[in-house]
Amino acid sequence: MLLAGCSATAPVQPTLSSKRYEDLAAFFAAWRAFQRPKVADGVPDYSASSMAAQHRELAGWQRRLDAFDTTGWTAAQKVDREILRAEMNGLDFDHRVLVPWSRDPAFYVTVFDEQSDQPAREGHQASGAVELWKRRFPLAAQDASDLAAELRPIPALLDQARKNLTGNARDLWVHGTAGMKEQSATLSALAEKVADRPALSAAAKRAREATDAFVAWLDQQAPSRTGPSGIGKANYDWYLANVQLVPYTWSSELVLMTRELARARSSLALEEEKNRGLPPLKPVASAAEHARRFNAGISEYVAFLRERKILTLRDWMEPALRARIGRFTPGEKREFFTEVDYRDPVMMRTHGYHWIDLGWMEHEPNPSPVRREPLLYNIFNTRTEGFATAMEELMMQEGLFDERPRSRELIWILVAQRAARALGELHMHGENLPLEDAAKLASANTPRGWLRLDGRTVWGEQRLYLRQPGYGTSYLIGKMLVDELIAARAQELGKDFTLRRFLDELNATGLIPITLVARELTSPSPATALRR
Repeated sequence: MLLAGCSATAPVQPTLSSKRYEDLAAFFAAWRAFQRPKVADGVPDYSASSMAAQHRELAGWQRRLDAFDTTGWTAAQKVDREILRAEMNGLDFDHRVLVPWSRDPAFYVTVFDEQSDQPAREGHQASGAVELWKRRFPLAAQDASDLAAELRPIPALLDQARKNLTGNARDLWVHGTAGMKEQSATLSALAEKVADRPALSAAAKRAREATDAFVAWLDQQAPSRTGPSGIGKANYDWYLANVQLVPYTWSSELVLMTRELARARSSLALEEEKNRGLPPLKPVASAAEHARRFNAGISEYVAFLRERKILTLRDWMEPALRARIGRFTPGEKREFFTEVDYRDPVMMRTHGYHWIDLGWMEHEPNPSPVRREPLLYNIFNTRTEGFATAMEELMMQEGLFDERPRSRELIWILVAQRAARALGELHMHGENLPLEDAAKLASANTPRGWLRLDGRTVWGEQRLYLRQPGYGTSYLIGKMLVDELIAARAQELGKDFTLRRFLDELNATGLIPITLVARELTSPSPATALRR
């Protein structure tokens, strides 16, 4: 038998000659249990001693993974082992380099009132997240009791954080404090919303008071934090290769992102010149117009997918997109993506493929136990963010915006913004560029002044990319890898290639790194030799 036990304190022991994929599936469940921190009285333990003990045991898990003999396994089964390897490398990198429990105050933000469009929330967070958006208000008595129990550990967790946070990373500290202030505001709003549930309201107030006291402590400590926050080029390269499974280095990504920025800005200039005689796109101007145009945009987009046979549609897909229409935002409060979205409500529905991705996980889970749950450390991002970004240009090439030529301009503005913010990430990690300067770089290189320095988007993005290396670059790097995969499949299939077949294959692999999708879908050939 493969397993001797499944607890983190009694590591599993596979036989050295294990050849059964079923044993890997069981090993995966035990690995995930080990990866989570120990919990006492509802509070996860990120103390130095606990983390050191976990890191000491990690090497044994890696050796046991290596012991599997994959002879005779399918390509998909072999890919599942590589997913485990990447996750283990991610935990190792956390202990050796990122050390978020020691360097990043935002690691201890655990209350969220909005759903992420990713399989798991972006960046690193302590275990025990309180996802308020999952609750239906007003709360039933049992739901109120359960939520109060989820909030109860927060004061003790933040007390522990004061002991754990010994790092000297200035930007992580200062901008992580901003994340804590957002948690305080969320808890304050919650306490008012549930005033009719005294026990829950009291728990929310205690959590807010603890958060406010923690913010005061962070502000007091901030002047003593003077060190760099970036991880350096060598560490960035290792992370790309061994965790994100990206076949590039910091230096090559710098070249690629610089090239993408130039491609986007030159393409935008040419589109603008070509469209000079056309009226500008008018943004949504009222709540009624917002509801009308966004609903019509979804209808148009889904009809386009159906009529062009681009995707095998499921009944749940259109409702999944329609549920994400959002609310109207007045012009003076618009951020970058609403500037784009409000000018053509069909545009961001293409990037909204995220909600189709999540719909697969909910309605038709992947048969692999390794892929059924979100992968750790955001290693899915070249697939999720990369493909959503690719979908924008793919749909433009398919003709979605042919009747609205000025909407093509929006495509190039989006590409330019992704390249500009990716350059901010690369310079923060590779050259210790301060986060403030990274935000200025991204803002200055985004066309039309839509990525405002006085807005929230540019700061939230650069904060995430400093905390989670490889995330800001994943949009365009992932898109490039999707382009390569389409090219390889087209070469392999010849006249049998269709975009619909490609997308059906892609959806069937689940939300895993694009390089692993390619390994699963393509055969060794000149078209795939470089990536293999």
